[in-house]
Amino acid sequence: LEETWESARGEARNAFGDDRLYLEKALTRPRHIEMQILADRYGSVVWLGERECSIQRRHQKVLEEAPSPAVTPELRERLGAYAVRYARAVGYENAGTVEFLLDGDGNLYFLEVNARIQVEHPVTEMITGIDLVQHQLWIAQGLPLPIRQEDVHIRGHAMECRVYAEDPARGFLPTPGVITSIRRPGGPFVRLDTGVYPGWKVPVEYDPMLSKLVVWGADRREALARMARALEEYQIHGIPTTLPLYRRLIRDSRFQAGAIDTSFLDGFLEDGVEPGNSRDLVVLLAAAVTHFERRRRIQSSAGDSSRACECDPWLLEARRAGFNTGSYD
Repeated sequence: LEETWESARGEARNAFGDDRLYLEKALTRPRHIEMQILADRYGSVVWLGERECSIQRRHQKVLEEAPSPAVTPELRERLGAYAVRYARAVGYENAGTVEFLLDGDGNLYFLEVNARIQVEHPVTEMITGIDLVQHQLWIAQGLPLPIRQEDVHIRGHAMECRVYAEDPARGFLPTPGVITSIRRPGGPFVRLDTGVYPGWKVPVEYDPMLSKLVVWGADRREALARMARALEEYQIHGIPTTLPLYRRLIRDSRFQAGAIDTSFLDGFLEDGVEPGNSRDLVVLLAAAVTHFERRRRIQSSAGDSSRACECDPWLLEARRAGFNTGSYD
């Protein structure tokens, strides 16, 4: 430590002519928790609940949920009170997010304020029913906030996966290229924010995020089940994406128990749970062979495949509807 301290002082002195240093407390395995706020120019500030943002790689969030499985009602009130104090102290006016680190003993540490709408804002919209972008536009027009703190109620649980054109098996390298086909997930309480389509070329110049898959459930268990089903439905072909990673992550027992922190994803990948291995290919090949053999038997026994139950559009639609409503979970 002494040697490193002197080395750092030397660098500071050479670069800035000032060798003074300060120590910063190290937090091991903290959670990344953030609180959504809305503030108008008339001094009204409301908080809309916290988001759990600990699943991240290279300090970039990839999966968020609200509320956090680690935050108690009492801690939520503290987070909200801190966020409101920060906003009023600087005369804040906008939608925004006050971010914290939470250690294992329940201590909070201020991180930063994001003075904008954030990528993960849909999970807050899903649990509050409040359109954040709409309220942001009202604030920008100089209108007073139409809601008070007592109007904000948190219901259920929401989760969001950021789907990237990246290959987690190769260190999350970007995977530009042409998307050949897409199958979008559906069903109640499933939201897909996207702008890509079959034939669209993912460029190398911009952020590789393709979409945000968001689900809501009456509780975290239901949200997990709905996200697992939506991820299985969601198919993007032509380029590698992070979808296979999320399919595995959402079923991990530690993640399901909410035992996560900002280093969780790194450890998850180091454990050998990586997307794109041969297991997926084996499953797909087995499904294709089974489907081919079934259709061949039906055609040979019925003589006319149009009369076969497998090709009945009413039956197919009934199965699809039942799947989307969760009766097949």
